Parts: sequence; structure tokens; C-alpha cells
Amino acid sequence: MAKHEFGIMQTAPQKGQRYDVYAPQKYNCITVDDGCLENVVTDFNDIDFYWHSLDAPGKGIAYYGITLIPPISMQAFISAIKNAPELSELKALVQKAYAENKWIIHFGL
Repeated sequence: MAKHEFGIMQTAPQKGQRYDVYAPQKYNCITVDDGCLENVVTDFNDIDFYWHSLDAPGKGIAYYGITLIPPISMQAFISAIKNAPELSELKALVQKAYAENKWIIHFGL
């Protein structure tokens, strides 16, 4: 099955820097089956994220790319996944990042 990966960024992304390299080990990513996200992915469409760079704001995750999730968007992200028990590990990761005021990086399919 196809997988998405999510990890906490220890350093906030910088304007002008691109995140185009697949590097889940760098961020100690957790793996989420694509099937688990299918039911909630449209709920992300109203949430502000960045695609590959702070210079590319967008709504929803970059499904086949790299998404940067700012702390300001994490409450909405948690709300979108809160009723999906199969996403409990992802919810815990987002809550941890939010508590630490850290960004999350998402590597799509």
C-alpha cells in the first residue's frame, strides 16, 4: 500500500529554501497508509499549508509532494483527523509538534 510520512522539523523552514528532497529519516517520520488518509484528505482542503517552500502557500496537503505544516494550522489539522482512530499516531505527532511550536513536514506519495 502507498504511504505518506510525517515528521517534526527541529528547525523552522526559512523563506527562499525549498524542501524537494525525500528525507524521512532526517525528520524521524512516522508512516501513514494512504488508505487511512483517504477519508480525511478533503478535510485538509480548507487548511493553510505550504507546498515545498514558504514561497508556495496553499490549501490542503501536497498529496504527491512535500507539505510544510505550520504550528498555526495544527489545531485545524487535529480537528480533521480526530475522529479517525487509525490516525492516532499521527494525531499524537501533531499534538507534540504543536506543544513544542514546531513545524511538521509531510512527504506525500
